[in-house]
Amino acid sequence: MLTITSKNTNRRHVHERIRKKILGTSERPRLNVYRSLNHVYVQLIDDVQGTTLIAAHSAEGKKGGNLAAAKEVGKMIAERAQAKGIKEVVFDRGGYIYHGRVKALADAAREAGLKF
Repeated sequence: MLTITSKNTNRRHVHERIRKKILGTSERPRLNVYRSLNHVYVQLIDDVQGTTLIAAHSAEGKKGGNLAAAKEVGKMIAERAQAKGIKEVVFDRGGYIYHGRVKALADAAREAGLKF
């Protein structure tokens, strides 16, 4: 029988596989990326406590979800993390391919001082 799945359903399955392998703690939280058509969102999550420590999204800075906005969000999250004393994170690409906006966000966060 042929089943039809959407890209988002497939992404969620990939994200579930990734989540089985990684865990964020308060010392080294999980950097989770979500991208929509219009914006890019990122959170630092402590999975042990079940809390979001820091969040940033592209609607705060430049409007839109393009590469420039993703780079700005990467810098914002790195600055906010360092202000709270977080230097190392576990990267969770959210089931997306490490390419384009996801890669730009990760590279900008690394350049701003986060280690992962």
